[in-house]
Amino acid sequence: MTITLQELQQQVHAQKARIPSLYGAVDFEQTPFRFTDDPQVKSQLPRRLEKRFRDNLLADRERVERARAYTLLGDSVADAYAALMPRYGFRPLINMLKLACDQGLDAVPDAPRELVEFIQAMEQVPGWVDLDLVEKGARISRNQMANLVPFAIRGTFIATFMNQYSGLPMALTGALSGEAAVQRVNETASFFTTATLPGALRRYGVGFKAAAMVRLMHSMVRFNLLTRSERWDVAVYGIPIPQVDQMPAGTIPAFLTAFTAIGRKKPEFTPEERAIVELCRYQSYLLGLPEELLPATPQEIVDVMMTYAGTLRDGYDDETCGALVRATMGAYRPRDKTLKSRLYNEVEKGFSKVFFNRVFLSEGNRSLARKMRVAASPLDYLSFAMVTAYVLPQMVATRVAQRIPVVDQMVDQVLINKINRLLVEYGHPEYTTDASKYRSG
Repeated sequence: MTITLQELQQQVHAQKARIPSLYGAVDFEQTPFRFTDDPQVKSQLPRRLEKRFRDNLLADRERVERARAYTLLGDSVADAYAALMPRYGFRPLINMLKLACDQGLDAVPDAPRELVEFIQAMEQVPGWVDLDLVEKGARISRNQMANLVPFAIRGTFIATFMNQYSGLPMALTGALSGEAAVQRVNETASFFTTATLPGALRRYGVGFKAAAMVRLMHSMVRFNLLTRSERWDVAVYGIPIPQVDQMPAGTIPAFLTAFTAIGRKKPEFTPEERAIVELCRYQSYLLGLPEELLPATPQEIVDVMMTYAGTLRDGYDDETCGALVRATMGAYRPRDKTLKSRLYNEVEKGFSKVFFNRVFLSEGNRSLARKMRVAASPLDYLSFAMVTAYVLPQMVATRVAQRIPVVDQMVDQVLINKINRLLVEYGHPEYTTDASKYRSG
């Protein structure tokens, strides 16, 4: 059930008392500069959507106030656990969490209360989640994860760097080197790909563990930036990686599906689309997002995303956004330097540029693509055409085969095997953040 605005605001302010070592110095009465409800101030919404959605969005004052509150909300259970770093050190916290995920809380000697509350919060499956539908969504999504995502993940990843206010945490964690950029891209690909394996998001599944590790990594970033970084200004940037900043990455498939659905005469999800949305909702819930940011209907999903983008102040800073994009686009992702791998890296980069421009930039933002240095060249369009000609027939054939009894089982196993090989290519995700590598200026 959706909590009241007053209850949400109480949750925000309670962070100060619950985790004083992390939030004690934060003034939750102050709205960070990144948040804007001024119609005269440009937001992160593309122009064509701003004209269509923003006036009505800003007229709904309760919706705006909820968005303001979520801008200041971290992850209470994971943050409390990360705040134990001065006592335990970051590596022991990671090891205890891994052990609790793999073998249960009883396997952790003298498990701290904060770890118990963290795991128990994740173990509780909310009543609004249909786990059978989640499994169906994962099964459907395996086609895309196995065939399209390996080429598109870089383009999707750089979409999170279009705004300095939401992108700064990544820049300050030292993710600007080629090696660090590769690690972050592959970790992202690994998490969302892992989530589509059978049973991955169940209590002892690999996706459950991956979600816990991602949450701890984000909380460690919050802790290090709020307590150790001279550059992080709460008055400007608010809370590092607030819950609402995680929503776009976790719900992109749901949002694109919802945006398509509201354009139909009957704006409802098909059964397959509903399953894909349920997968997004549950994996995002495991990442710590509350129900209100994970609605189930097409219009509600679009409204939530529009509210997020429509209250996030527009801001492209080349030192932050541009550097992150250049590091990510310049990174070499394959694990070896064979001719095949080098060719794949170049084709994949070209495809990602075109994919990013088509999916995440409107016509009016082509100048931004040039600023970010992701404007697509003729060679990039050739790569896009080649990949499309290679991937699309596979995806269509797989989709058809998935609807044929008996054949469906064999095709699904082929996809699972392919996904497992991809996970090897992505490498073993670390999901860690080392404060010694943070940029001080």
